[in-house]
Amino acid sequence: MTTIKVSRETRDLLKEQAAAQHIPMDSYLRKLAEDAEREARWARLGEAIANTSAEDMESWRQEAREWDRLAGDGLENLNDDYA
Repeated sequence: MTTIKVSRETRDLLKEQAAAQHIPMDSYLRKLAEDAEREARWARLGEAIANTSAEDMESWRQEAREWDRLAGDGLENLNDDYA
């Protein structure tokens, strides 16, 4: 274990939030860090998609439609949602 320096207000807020979830402060801080990592990954994915060329996006749509057709699972073509 180690000590991190935070204001009393921050400590009390974190302690209250951890207690509300019935988990130790260490577990709560880890959860916050993991949530932040997940959010950053989603943000990077969003940026990558936003920066995808129209040509590459259309290529992906065509391939996804083909995989849907080949699946033969009887489900509707969900890729139309991304058109």
